[in-house]
Amino acid sequence: MFVDCKKVIRKLITAILLMCFAGSLLGSVTARAAEDLEVATECLFVIPPEFEPGRELGFFEHLNMPMESSSIRYNVYSNGKDKVLTNREKKLAEEAGGKVILDESQNLTKEIFEESLSNAYNEKYGADVSYKVSSFENIKIDGFKGYRIGATFQASGEERVYQTTYIILSKYKTFTITYQRAEDDDCQELFDMSEKTIHIR
Repeated sequence: MFVDCKKVIRKLITAILLMCFAGSLLGSVTARAAEDLEVATECLFVIPPEFEPGRELGFFEHLNMPMESSSIRYNVYSNGKDKVLTNREKKLAEEAGGKVILDESQNLTKEIFEESLSNAYNEKYGADVSYKVSSFENIKIDGFKGYRIGATFQASGEERVYQTTYIILSKYKTFTITYQRAEDDDCQELFDMSEKTIHIR
């Protein structure tokens, strides 16, 4: 039995970018990797010297925090699909009540991303923060498919926030890098330089 791809993508993106959800996406799920994605082991990029590790793994904040509220967040999502199921294993999983899904991360759209993150941020802040995607590009980095997404939002009483998110796909891992700054933060040039150093291998 296959599940709704949009629901899978929405839950995946929200988990990756906001770390709001833990565990499996839809309960008891056995998943297969997308066959046309290459295998990658790591994502490398340069963190500007003006940033230092924050309290969470993969989170970097400006040295002048809180005066400069800009940050960089890096995450690796392992989809656990490196085991290729035989037809017999698929049948047993289905009979046991598990659902078999395909990796549909390549079908992400601007609309799905915007709706997913808008709902997540609205819930986080308890109000509508007008999360809007301003740009949505299909990209390739070192031969790996992905997305470069520009977005903004503004919580009540706070400055407008600008985000640039990279989502890079490989067969078993999804890498995400999110550059975020407030409207008055003077670090876009540092972000631009860091973005140029992103490599996948």
